[in-house]
Amino acid sequence: MLASVARILFGLIVACLVAGLVQTAFVVTPADLAGLSADALPSGLANAGLLSLFAATHSAIFVAPFGIIAAALAEWQQVRQLLYYALVGIAIAMAGLFALHLSEVGGLSILNPYAMVAYFMTGLAAGSAYWLVAGRFAGGGRHERFSFRTEPRESKA
Repeated sequence: MLASVARILFGLIVACLVAGLVQTAFVVTPADLAGLSADALPSGLANAGLLSLFAATHSAIFVAPFGIIAAALAEWQQVRQLLYYALVGIAIAMAGLFALHLSEVGGLSILNPYAMVAYFMTGLAAGSAYWLVAGRFAGGGRHERFSFRTEPRESKA
């Protein structure tokens, strides 16, 4: 039980860090970093890293209740499919975008194609990262490990 809780919390932390990285990649693109001079590159990377951590913290505040509920449901139902975690990640990210839209006042809106793609990809990446770290082992008990064997499994008939 304690190991499952630790796995879930670690998975949520990793998912939030990945979400922060993806959000930052939509703001500070790799092309922007590649265009920096050799003197400015360490500072630019440090700033992008800090922005990623700030975005991860912001994500964690919003994701915590929804992510814990989704993880608890997956543990209870022993859901180990990547599709579930990817869709949950996308749903939580899009809910975050919609929450930002509801808090807007004035002219410009966050609901634009670039922001929608950014949040969609953030949810997809974060949900997939959670599955990779914790979701594929959901439900306790025996876990089928992934192997890259080329020979077929023997039947028990």
